Amino acid sequence: MPRPRRTQISLEDTPYYHCCSRVVRRAFLCGDDAYSGKNYDHRRSWIESLLFELAAAFAIDVAAFAVMSNHLHVVLRIDIETANCWTDREVLEQWHKLFNGDDLTRKFTKGELVEPHEVVKLKHAIAIYRSRLCDISWFMRCLNEPIARQANQEDGCSGRFWEGRFKSQALLDEAAVLACMAYVDLNPIRAKMAATPEGSDHTSVQLRIQAALKGEQPKKLLPFIGNERDNQPNGIAFSLADYLELVDDTGRIIRDDKRGAISENSANVLTRLNIPHENWVKLISEFGQLFHGPVGTLQALTHYCEHLEKRRRHFATSCQHFKID
Repeated sequence: MPRPRRTQISLEDTPYYHCCSRVVRRAFLCGDDAYSGKNYDHRRSWIESLLFELAAAFAIDVAAFAVMSNHLHVVLRIDIETANCWTDREVLEQWHKLFNGDDLTRKFTKGELVEPHEVVKLKHAIAIYRSRLCDISWFMRCLNEPIARQANQEDGCSGRFWEGRFKSQALLDEAAVLACMAYVDLNPIRAKMAATPEGSDHTSVQLRIQAALKGEQPKKLLPFIGNERDNQPNGIAFSLADYLELVDDTGRIIRDDKRGAISENSANVLTRLNIPHENWVKLISEFGQLFHGPVGTLQALTHYCEHLEKRRRHFATSCQHFKID
């Protein structure tokens, strides 16, 4: 039986989570539907635009994403520090980017006087909204529901568009985060929707490559910040150049129609992650089959299960790929 989201989130262990939503039955998210002859590629821009609109409102960063023909992947980072540092007015301003609120919250954000008997109600609303703005369930709800309504309206039908709940996986350490990001970024290549990472439309890796060519990083994505140090903005403590090289080399390995080998530089990257080459290839090419729950080293998985009072370490066998034999 599915576990409630609150029992799968442990910010003490990690702020990173991989979420995946899949459409129901023969519904089409994007791409060409051979049965009807219709093309739904325009829906990719719906999703990408809404994804970044939500990231600007929530205290949640987008680390990676890929919009596929019948499902979408996102790797999210919960920024609890930012949510806690928002003032009461900032919380309501962020919430009002997505929802209208009520007369009381709108009056407060306009700087109008709040009556003493309204203060308790206002504080309660602010506490709820602050919590929701760093909640991946609310983030995915705000992403999936509008897309479902818009798609159903376009298709002239009603009913369920997405399969049940979205899938969520905790990424417990740096290696798990990078492996999952590479898996997401290479999804279009594995599905033969694109030949190269830079040619993978509506993916995070394409945005990162386009920005890197200008010596920049995408402002809408969680940046790579190199080795973590004091007084540095939030980001992934890893080199962007190394990551892009790692994705490119891995893409060459897992493709059937292209030969290649991991370069010497990328081998050094994997050494720093303590993952042997053969394990890395297996992780990226079979990530979806290996893991249906938390991802990371056995030690990280153990801590995660202890904090959430889980009695069993599910997928412990798969997590062994994150260490050197």
